[in-house]
Parts: sequence; structure tokens; C-alpha cells
Amino acid sequence: MFPDDATAEAWFADTRWPNGPQCPHCGSWRIQSGTAHKTMPYRCRECRRWFSVRTKTVMAESKLGFQVWILAIYLLTTGIKGTSSMKLHRDLGVTQKTAWHLAHRIRAMWQAGDFRLSGPVEADETYIGGKETNKHESRKLKAGRGTIGKIPVAGIKDRATKEVRAQITQPANKENLQRFVEEHREPDAMLYTDEHYGYDGLPNHETVRHSVGEYVEEQAHTNGIESFWALLKRGYYGTYHKMSEKHLARYIGEFAGRHNARAVDTIQQMAMMAQGMMGKALPYQALIADP
Repeated sequence: MFPDDATAEAWFADTRWPNGPQCPHCGSWRIQSGTAHKTMPYRCRECRRWFSVRTKTVMAESKLGFQVWILAIYLLTTGIKGTSSMKLHRDLGVTQKTAWHLAHRIRAMWQAGDFRLSGPVEADETYIGGKETNKHESRKLKAGRGTIGKIPVAGIKDRATKEVRAQITQPANKENLQRFVEEHREPDAMLYTDEHYGYDGLPNHETVRHSVGEYVEEQAHTNGIESFWALLKRGYYGTYHKMSEKHLARYIGEFAGRHNARAVDTIQQMAMMAQGMMGKALPYQALIADP
């Protein structure tokens, strides 16, 4: 489908502007196309500014060809356990540093749903981080067991639509967990969780008691959200090997976005990502700057 940069650029343009090019600066539809400008093929007749399909997107200022962007989006879309920057570097013929920056910009394209889940829903929390037993002795934490040194992530999954929402929730206390649940479910949606104290008192709520070996009690279970955690951790241990706290939100967005789009075919998933690229510039210096 994309043998060269021209076809890839045309696809990006059709995806971004299905009704024809629109000025990203002033919103005007009075556009002059096919200009002789080397990198800006469009000119707005209203504000008289030049622009391209990259303007005000995550591709802004990128020197990579449109075909490279398309192939990278394809690889991250189809790699259900993630795609390492080393694989992108080898497959795309770019440096590992470029591939790492490219992958993070693509992760920014995935869009979290902005509507509440109507349920029934399952909620749970997990902890992301390396195992203390694998660390050098000088870097181990004193109380290096369980969740010590790991980052808490809360998640909720709609059983009907299979939609997932997940985000860093630190600390994973009652106030934060309940706020997360109520922000992402409809008030009357049935909620299923384990016996974690953080969910106590929420309305329309049933629990399953993992502490006594109970994993399914009639409709009460958290198997759906736990399967999402399993996939996220397979990506952590098997593909990325480390997700720093600074960048963790984008990795979570990658896995949630890919999960939520899995019902449609690959080219539609890629189009959904391309439609989410506006207004998400991510310069390299912002990635490597101190948090």
C-alpha cells in the first residue's frame, strides 16, 4: 500500500483531512494546494501561512520520511506485546536513538476514550517495576519485597465493550482508587473488584476474595482486567525490560490504546492513531530532560 513517501503522505493527508485540507493555523478551508514550496505544499488564502500534513502534529519538525512513519505505526500497531526501539532500528534502517524517539511520538498518538464506561466493569490495580532480587546489591531497597519500589497503576475494564482505562495512581490509596473508578464508570454501572480496602464503600459493588483462594463468585471476578495486566507485563519483561516512571504513562497508553482498537482491522487502527496525532509535539529534548 505504501511503496514510497508520496503514497504515504497522501494517506496521512486523506486521514487528517477527509474533506480536503484545512489550515491548522486559522481553520480556514480556503486552501491553495500543490504549491512550489519545498516542504509546505499548502498555503492558506486567509492567514497566508504555509503548512503541510506534519504541521501541528507529532510529526512536526521530523526529518523522517512519511513511509518510515507509516511502517513504524504498522509495527507498533501489530506488535501486541510492544515493539522495541532495537527492532525498529533494524527494520526501518534508522539509528536506535531515532527509533526510540519515533516510538515515543507514536505512543502519544493513542487516544484514551473520553467517555465513562457503562459496565458492568472490573477494577483492579497493579505495580510496575523491576524485581528487587534482580538488582545489584547496592541498588536494592532495604525493604525490597512486594510492591516496594514499584509504581502503582489503576485500571478498569468494561465487560460489554472490552474498553480499558488505565493510569498511574500514586499512591494507590482509597481516595485515589475511588476517584479513578468514579471518573471512568457511569454512576449506575455494576463494579467488581477484589477485596482491596480502597474500593470499600463504592455503590453497586461486589467483591471476590483472592486472599482465601476465591477467584470467581457468580458474576464477581476481575479476570478481564487481570488479563490486560498480564499482557502489559509481558511487554515489560519480554520486550521493553524497563519502563521508567517518567515515560510509563505513554507505555500504558500504548497497551490500552492497542487493546481498545483490536476489534477493527489493522489499517483502521492505523487511521485511528493518525487521527490522534494533532497537537502532540514531543521534541527529543523533552524526552531526555530531567523529570
